[in-house]
Amino acid sequence: MRSGRLAVAVAVALAWAFAASAAAAAQKYNAIFNFGDSITDTGNLCTNGRPSQITFTQPPYGETYFGTPTCRCSDGRVIPDFLCSRFGLPFLPPSKSTTADFKKGANMAITGATAMDAPFFRSLGLSDKIWNNGPISFQLQWFQQVTSAVCGQDCKSYLANSLFVFGEFGGNDYNAMLFGNYNADQASTYTPQIVSAIAAGVEKLLAMGATDVVVPGVLPIGCFPIYLTVYGTSNSADYDALGCLKKFNDLSTNHNAQLQAQISALQAKYKSARIMYADFYSAVYDMVKNPGSYGFSSVFQACCGSGTASTSPRPPTSRSPTAGSTGPTAAPPSSTAKLSEGRAINFLLLPCYLY
Repeated sequence: MRSGRLAVAVAVALAWAFAASAAAAAQKYNAIFNFGDSITDTGNLCTNGRPSQITFTQPPYGETYFGTPTCRCSDGRVIPDFLCSRFGLPFLPPSKSTTADFKKGANMAITGATAMDAPFFRSLGLSDKIWNNGPISFQLQWFQQVTSAVCGQDCKSYLANSLFVFGEFGGNDYNAMLFGNYNADQASTYTPQIVSAIAAGVEKLLAMGATDVVVPGVLPIGCFPIYLTVYGTSNSADYDALGCLKKFNDLSTNHNAQLQAQISALQAKYKSARIMYADFYSAVYDMVKNPGSYGFSSVFQACCGSGTASTSPRPPTSRSPTAGSTGPTAAPPSSTAKLSEGRAINFLLLPCYLY
């Protein structure tokens, strides 16, 4: 699970990246459909009630925008919220909602989601590390249920005028391995399978009629407080110039390189589609490098005071949502929403690549 404040720093930055990209700037969409994990979950985890043991279902989460917890892993909005605002669409309802209107889009993302299905983790002896069953395959099923209710059997034109954001996926797959006694080198041997699962999910959307798809890469996990706390060493050679753990960031960059290769192959196959890679890694790494530009006073301090996770239903919190950059485990906040629209667009023209 990844929760906390870096969610909005990434949210604003990457939302504007999508919106400002050459492929999307002039496009008007009927709807937005989002897939992913805690970085973009807008409530699927809580459609059957709010688990009291999950910190982001309790105050002070949600305080900077909604004024109350909304089951978002953020003190305010998350990526889909900013995207919807940019394109003049309502915030995306969670796909598991039984009362929502999905004509303008839906959000299949759910906290804890993985790229791989449960049998994959079972084969690695990691079933206990996956606490939520919402992998890509399940989210695609939820999406099909949504579309059958909205457009029936004739969805091609509707989906062709919709924007799809597929991910990020993979972060929780690696979390399960890295906190389950697999080292970074061992985890990297499964990257081809994880990336192939992501590419297969994108291809299913393309086959259904999607034409504009954004596929984000994973974040620089070697910069996350929980990794720095659990895997910190006294060897300076293990760290890069910014103080991030190199071996974990290498895992992320390897994943992203393989993902971009798969996207390129899909683009060659589906020439009429526009498949965009969103560089979450570089956006977050720039925040680590230049925290003051994003309103942060510290980038290596979790919002709850350290890099360790808290199991308390009301853990101690920062006095200000801008004090640190990440939550107790590894996700990104809403403070970067203070960035001006122009600055965000100028910064984030770079992270989206059209293949």
